[in-house]
Amino acid sequence: MTDLNDLIRPGRYPRSSRYDPAWLLTLDMGPNPLWLLEDLTRDLDLRPGMRILDLGSGKGATSVFLAREYGAEVVAADLWIAPEDAAAVFADAGVGDQVKAVRAEAHTLPFEEESFDAIVSVDAFEYFGTADNYLPYLTRFLRPGGHLAMATPAMTREVRELGAIPPHIKKVVGWEAIAWHTAEWWRFQWAITELVEVTSARLSQDAWRDWLLWARAAAEHTPDGRSANQPVIDMLTTDGGEFLSFALVTARKN
Repeated sequence: MTDLNDLIRPGRYPRSSRYDPAWLLTLDMGPNPLWLLEDLTRDLDLRPGMRILDLGSGKGATSVFLAREYGAEVVAADLWIAPEDAAAVFADAGVGDQVKAVRAEAHTLPFEEESFDAIVSVDAFEYFGTADNYLPYLTRFLRPGGHLAMATPAMTREVRELGAIPPHIKKVVGWEAIAWHTAEWWRFQWAITELVEVTSARLSQDAWRDWLLWARAAAEHTPDGRSANQPVIDMLTTDGGEFLSFALVTARKN
């Protein structure tokens, strides 16, 4: 049995541990987004008053975190979550005056160029950001010197190098795993454009363990959680950290 208190880990994630895990599970759309974001922001210099685009913000947990922890003005952009639903989350969390919810598709962003100090994306970039021409498009919305940061499911070795998607991963996510690249793949993909300086590209330490802990908690403490999460639990248990991880990548616009 996974106790909700198992999701409170001040030694590893001191900022995230201030948030109610039961609240966070109500916003579940994937592995603990605050752990990923807190790990990611260790490589960033976020300051009060920055205007940050939270791209693929889901139900809003990461936007709440950015507003509360860094005093940022946040635009929470997501295609699938209705803005009024996200706005209710922000109001209940006391950051309704700092966070604006927007429905947006990642390839047709409704923003002015050079209008953000930072763009952050947690567990979403794999759906829209792997194309060779996406970074040149996205950086148009960053001010010179602005920060770009994302956390995305990753492999420890490229699928193309392996020659096939490992069976235990293919069984659960199918062909989508070919978009789960290594951290070094992302480093090259961004750096080769010369549009940004890559400041960090690494795998999150023990990411598969964190992912497994979250999946077990979601299975036990969310409606219909067992049916949704048991395949993921089986995948991660079989993998044991051999292939599955999360890549954390940060850059600064030249």
